[in-house]
Amino acid sequence: MNLLRELIETVVLVAAIYTLVNLLSARFIVEGPSMQPNFATGQFVIVSRLNYMLGEPTRGDIVVFHYPGNPEEDYIKRVIGVPGDTIEIRDQQVYINGEPIDEPYINEPCNRSSCPDRVYPTLGADEFFVMGDNRNHSSDSRRFGAVSRQYLVGEALLRYWPPSDWGLVTRIGAD
Repeated sequence: MNLLRELIETVVLVAAIYTLVNLLSARFIVEGPSMQPNFATGQFVIVSRLNYMLGEPTRGDIVVFHYPGNPEEDYIKRVIGVPGDTIEIRDQQVYINGEPIDEPYINEPCNRSSCPDRVYPTLGADEFFVMGDNRNHSSDSRRFGAVSRQYLVGEALLRYWPPSDWGLVTRIGAD
């Protein structure tokens, strides 16, 4: 009888741990070139839901979110603008609240067709402006607008596949 009880307790414990891990994190597979050179197609990423349960996304975070046009699809992008920011693209340079930002993480400078001059509406209380690091090959807030906080899945924390790419996702701010 003790063996049966221990077996049941073990199964319940494993189920509880599995449930907790899935509530606090998600797994995501990178598809497409939009985040090159920092992420490549086929990489697997662990995403923390907990980070945004306890805090707010900040500029420079790599986030996974449900695409607003089809919430069944998930995208991975970098947070460029946070609530209250005004984003502007002028001469292929990104400006936040009138100040140019340094972006050492981008793949290549924007070309005129992918980054035309434009001032975007000031971000609302729960809105984030996201962009891919491969600006010339990314569908992001320049195309579909700001992402509402309700669509954010979480922050990318760890690459775990393929083994050669294993490691923490380093945060390079967009300040």
